[in-house]
Amino acid sequence: MTPGAGAALRLLAATVDAKAVAEIGTGCGVSGIHLLHGMRPDGVLTTVDPEPEHQQFARQAFRAAGFASNRARFIPGRALDVLPRLADAGYDLVFCDGDRLEVLDYLAESLRLLRPGGLVVFEGALAGGRTVDSGPQPTEVLRQRELLRAVRESQELVPSLLPVGDGLLCAVKR
Repeated sequence: MTPGAGAALRLLAATVDAKAVAEIGTGCGVSGIHLLHGMRPDGVLTTVDPEPEHQQFARQAFRAAGFASNRARFIPGRALDVLPRLADAGYDLVFCDGDRLEVLDYLAESLRLLRPGGLVVFEGALAGGRTVDSGPQPTEVLRQRELLRAVRESQELVPSLLPVGDGLLCAVKR
């Protein structure tokens, strides 16, 4: 994640006064740190990743950044197995940086998880510029295009594409 994308993520979390955030794709914890910095001081980040090693590394990164252990809940597993167990309308923001082939499923789950006025954010929406390239593209880029179209056409969402990093596709749930 670029510094600009991280700053935008921090701003977005602060804008919705986020107390509960779900993150799909823990990675090494960089995006989680940005989210935590933007969240309310009593906010909790729920982060899902299929790789327990990623979560262990992120746990250490959060601690090194000064966050108490009760600020993050780590759930190992595939996002599409874990997300159905999370509370309906229980989240202020859902950040999606997981399997690029599952983005449409992440969108459906996010709509269920978000409260009205909540925000869904997808990292990598520009796919290195390939989402607008007219040549043949790999399946994950085609999924990104489908996601962009689904968000743009949804009556339930107010979307915007932020051109920071590799693109943050953001949408507020009506």
